[in-house]
Amino acid sequence: MTTVIRQDDFITSIFDAFQFISYYHPLDYLQALARAYAREQNPAAKDAIAQILTNSRMCAQGKRPICQDTGIAVVFLKIGMDVRWDATMSLQEMVDEGVRRAYLHPDNKLRASVLLDPAGQRVNSRDNTPAVVHVEMVPGDKVEVICAAKGGGSENKAKFVMLNPSDSIVEWVLNTVPTMGAGWCPPGILGLGIGGTPEKAMLLAKEALMAPVDIDELIARGPANRIEELRLELYEKINALGIGAQGLGGLTTVVDVKIRDYPTHAASLPVAMIPNCAATRHVHFTLDGSGPAHLEPPPLSAWPDVEWRPDVENSLRVNLDTLTREEIASWRPGQTLLLTGKLLTGRDAAHKRIADLLARGERLPVDFTNRVIYYVGPVDPVGDEVVGPAGPTTATRMDKFTEMMLEKTGLIAMIGKAERGPAAIEAIKKHRSCYLMAVGGAAYLVSKAIKAARLVAFADLGMEAIYEFEVKDMPVTVAVDARGVSVHETGPREWRMKIGKIPVTQA
Repeated sequence: MTTVIRQDDFITSIFDAFQFISYYHPLDYLQALARAYAREQNPAAKDAIAQILTNSRMCAQGKRPICQDTGIAVVFLKIGMDVRWDATMSLQEMVDEGVRRAYLHPDNKLRASVLLDPAGQRVNSRDNTPAVVHVEMVPGDKVEVICAAKGGGSENKAKFVMLNPSDSIVEWVLNTVPTMGAGWCPPGILGLGIGGTPEKAMLLAKEALMAPVDIDELIARGPANRIEELRLELYEKINALGIGAQGLGGLTTVVDVKIRDYPTHAASLPVAMIPNCAATRHVHFTLDGSGPAHLEPPPLSAWPDVEWRPDVENSLRVNLDTLTREEIASWRPGQTLLLTGKLLTGRDAAHKRIADLLARGERLPVDFTNRVIYYVGPVDPVGDEVVGPAGPTTATRMDKFTEMMLEKTGLIAMIGKAERGPAAIEAIKKHRSCYLMAVGGAAYLVSKAIKAARLVAFADLGMEAIYEFEVKDMPVTVAVDARGVSVHETGPREWRMKIGKIPVTQA
């Protein structure tokens, strides 16, 4: 008997899936992160993982996004060849309608990050459509669906190389992972695609990320084939790099390494690598014609007994409204701060507009003198929220504007996630400024420190507009101090040296 998949059932399932993954981590990743927390011996990395785990439980309870970057919608479909569709819309149209409803849901509106005309005007589609859809026709009478939300921080770190057949995949990975920095928000998962053609390798890497986290089981039973041997080797050696949570240095950079391969040309060895971040978000379901998918939420008991709180005893409380360069000069890399007062927000589009205004000799709409800027594009608030989830965006994208901002606007400090590049660090040192790091993957937790929000400039930029946030005890870490010393350089270097000396056991 032919299975009939109804249009409304399919759209409803897509809608439910993208809402579901916005606030529920996959249980296997959550458990792997809990094991990483138990193992971690670097206090800074352990604190970062604690924030991510606490944020995860808060999101599950509050049904709000794990990360402010609610991702580009990616859908994998395996459609049985005996399936018949009761539909007037195309597959793409049905997926897009489900995504549209999910991202505009009034009780949990998700951030619209998709831009049309990517090489031109880059206009926001306002509903996060279109989705990226991959379709495979397979034997059978069911439709298997994977819905994933991939944020820009991790997607931007995707890598591809055409190796010679005699080259070492392990060597390429170990040389490449450190160049990815911390913008992909480790600890996470690395997906590798090996073989096929260039585009096939990239697709294999993305698909690999959707497989269950099972590295501990693989370690326990031992490898059964060359791919499993490669997974184990890479897992051990990547973690031995000491990059750690948020790039602060530590024992866990990846909680798993997933690999898919495909036959390739005799002259070729295509290799793709794509990371999944601390906001790992995907769900799998099957449609059999009986109605929409039913997605079972993880029980709250599945979350580890970890509750992050501000460390008021060991953190320095900072008043942003009276902050001076002399005070900033006393901070040191790795020091934890709790920020209270008013700060400004701004990211790529706002910085570009500021640069254009300054180039034309025009006055800026906001005074940055002795102010701190937070690189963020928050989710819209719902209910009585002041702001929606508001975690940091990758700071390196603002490196090209750092000298301009510090020299011409009076700005004295910045907050973002991940490391800064050499040019930005040099500008920070030159102007005796500072770069502070907030934890990527703890967006809902961070938003609770924001007590008021006011739009101050560039309203047409939407989530990229400039706001003034009033915060209380917002947790940050000094990542680059006024001397130009970066914890993202010193931390991994220290822990790379330590790892060989520290006994590490599987929790």
